[in-house]
Formats: sequence, C-alpha cells, structure tokens
Amino acid sequence: MLLRCLKAEVLKCRRAPVWLAFLVLPVFPAVLGTGNYLGNLGLLRDEWYSLWSQHTLFSSMFFLPALLGVFCAWQWRLEHTDHNWNSFMTAPVSVGTLYGAKLVLAAGMSLLAQGWIGVLFLLSGKLVGLTAPIPPELPEWLLCGAVGGVAVCGAQLLLSLVIRAFAPPVALGLLGGIAGLVVTAQGWGYAFPYSLLCIGMRANNPAMELDLAPFLLSAAAWTAACALLSVAILQRRDVAAE
Repeated sequence: MLLRCLKAEVLKCRRAPVWLAFLVLPVFPAVLGTGNYLGNLGLLRDEWYSLWSQHTLFSSMFFLPALLGVFCAWQWRLEHTDHNWNSFMTAPVSVGTLYGAKLVLAAGMSLLAQGWIGVLFLLSGKLVGLTAPIPPELPEWLLCGAVGGVAVCGAQLLLSLVIRAFAPPVALGLLGGIAGLVVTAQGWGYAFPYSLLCIGMRANNPAMELDLAPFLLSAAAWTAACALLSVAILQRRDVAAE
C-alpha cells in the first residue's frame, strides 16, 4: 500500500515546477563557492578540499534547506487547496501510510539533491583546473548529507502541514539552515536537525571527524519525532472544516 501511495505522490509531483528549483538552486552555491575559491587561492591551498569547503558553506546554510523546504511545501500544497483534504483523508489507507509516502519521496529528493551537488562539485573542480585526485571521502560526505537532509525533510513536512501558506515554511527552512550553522559552531550540532545537514556534509570543514553513531541516532530521532507528530495532527484533522 505504501508503494501505491508513493506512486500517487510521484504522479502529483511529476510535472510540478518544483523540479526547476531542484535543477537551479544547487547551481548557485556551486557558482558562488567556486568564485570564492578562485578569489582566495592564496589562502585555500588544499584544492578539492578547499573547493568543497566553499561549496558547502553556501549550500548547507542557504540553498539546500530552501530546496527541501520548497519540495516539502509543494507536497502539501495540493491538500491545502480546493478542499483536497477531504479526498486525502478519506482515502482507503491509513494516514500513517499517506504521510510515509510523502516522507519517502522527500528523502529521495534529499538523496538526489546531494547527487546533483556532487556532480556540480566535480564539474567545478575540473573547470578551475584541479589536478589532485578526487577526495575519496566524497561519497561519504554526500551520503551523510542526504541523511541529515532527511531530518530536515521531517521538520519541513511538519511545518508545511501546519502552515497552510507556501512561503512561510520555506522561509523557516532558510532560518533553520542559518541557525544550524550557529548551533554547530556552539558545539550542539547533533541536537538540531538543520545542523545535521551541515555536519553530514562537513560544511566548511572537510577534515572534521564525524561521530557516526550520535549523528545517525539524532537524524533518526528527529525524523521519527516529526513523523509521529505529523501523523498525530493528521489523525485529529477535521476534514469537513477544510
């Protein structure tokens, strides 16, 4: 049943303009990060590692939270318009399954976004003429970033469920990304979902050692907490009022 709900969610998003954001938004941190790298070659001497630090400084704080926020807001947009809550809530499946399909699709978006960021990173490195070997840690950075992104998706799906308008959850996602960098700098990164995105990608610090167990536990706990709260809200929703 989850697979059928997931297929329905994919159909709803298949021709959505949100895919344009998926393609365009990661390009901005790649361009900004590459420009910043080229402008500071005297200080940034570690080639690929220095380039990654500049790319992720922008993407993890601004553009990725915005991208995931846009996608999660779009997932609830159809339910928030034209009395579609009645159709959504009266489907012959549990609300947990309906929500789970949205979360799985958002998690897939997080993984795809990291893959696209990785492609742009490699292209940028080749364009600026880097000759050193590609960092072997790159797949780990991208995968851990995707895991941190799932926690962000859980938070954004909750915000977009509660807030009917499209823009405010996206704005809160941007604020969360900025707050995540601040919280990480204070040493509390593992306790905040948006910080997990920074930590997983080793934003601005490729040499940082990741404590994998707390990282995975925190990501799972935040995702589960947001999912349980979202399902509880759905179970109490009065469809007739929509």
